[in-house]
Amino acid sequence: MSEHSGRDGFVLPPHLRAIHEADYPRFSDAEMARRRAAIEHLLDEAGLDHLVYCGANRFGSAVQWLTGWPVTAEAVGVFTPGKPDTLFIQHVNHVPLARQIAAPAKVAWGGGSSIGGAIAALERRAARDGRIGVVGPMTFEQHDKLAARFGAPENLNRRYTRLRQIKSAEELDWLRIGAALTDRGMLALRDGLRPGLSERALADLVERAYVPLGGSTVIHFIGATAMANSSLAVPPQFVGNRNVERGDAVVAEIAAAFWEHPGQVLRSFAVDAEPTALYRELHAVADAAFDAVAAVLKDGAMPRAVIDAADVIEQAGFTIIDDLLHGYGGGYLPPILGSRSRPSAHIPDEPFRAGMTVVIQPNVVTRDVMAGVQTGEMVLITATGIERIHGVPRGFARV
Repeated sequence: MSEHSGRDGFVLPPHLRAIHEADYPRFSDAEMARRRAAIEHLLDEAGLDHLVYCGANRFGSAVQWLTGWPVTAEAVGVFTPGKPDTLFIQHVNHVPLARQIAAPAKVAWGGGSSIGGAIAALERRAARDGRIGVVGPMTFEQHDKLAARFGAPENLNRRYTRLRQIKSAEELDWLRIGAALTDRGMLALRDGLRPGLSERALADLVERAYVPLGGSTVIHFIGATAMANSSLAVPPQFVGNRNVERGDAVVAEIAAAFWEHPGQVLRSFAVDAEPTALYRELHAVADAAFDAVAAVLKDGAMPRAVIDAADVIEQAGFTIIDDLLHGYGGGYLPPILGSRSRPSAHIPDEPFRAGMTVVIQPNVVTRDVMAGVQTGEMVLITATGIERIHGVPRGFARV
């Protein structure tokens, strides 16, 4: 596939470049119709007439999926088959842009109560008691108000989550852009790492690589520790202020998003020194676990096969401190799997399906949780195996 570099030097295939360069990119009418049809089918299966979907503080993927609006402070939408959505937005100064991005939904300021606006919209649509479903992080107050008027709504979050597991071709395009932005963050970390930089400076390296290109930070977990006397097994969720030193291991998990469509990549680096014997072994086991899991993933594979494949971790005398694998894109999605020594909360008895995007991340650590490495990335499951979405080279790089 040919690639094209824009004025910003960001290299993408031409059809992805066109999406990336749009002022406010949109999915096609056909893609949005596909999503609406899927929700209509979900409501029909549940015997419901309307859906209330909500989000707050950039959380609640259904709002973006159905309207294109990435949630800011608060958004509550009403979906009724055959009618345009009504979307209530907080704050009032967010409404003009939401009207532009979320069209053809009818966007209004939620005033003193966005859920109150949604209830009024349902009344205008002659909604009946017991015929309303909900998707998203609804607060107790919102639930109580909705239930007081129409009876307790039905929670459709699990069914909605299952819809989001399989990605359409257009969703994959946007995820590929998110992955490319994420790659730039990880490569900037790799290429800029040197003794004397603080962990805060490392975070700045990462963000400067994709923020000018329209990327937004989902996470950048970065940690540094001396390989000869390690006290860190997993990168912290909040950046510290330790200075990087020669002989350190720097471990990182980075996810940057393009309009709520992220990539995710995990890597480890040895700073101005060769990895110690322990760190070489940790990373060799992590690579072996990644390869073993990747080898069993395909349409129809069962989650238990992934856990079995990762046995190389326990056989080497190590364990993990994060999830071994999780679904991604549209949320932190199932299946969310651990290993034998760090068991899963739930192992679904349902196969992987082609079109799912998952993150393989065998974050191998010592049993005393004093040393560990990061490796892994988001991949696409196909009929016969996996397809790489990221381009960052694998391996334990010396920088």
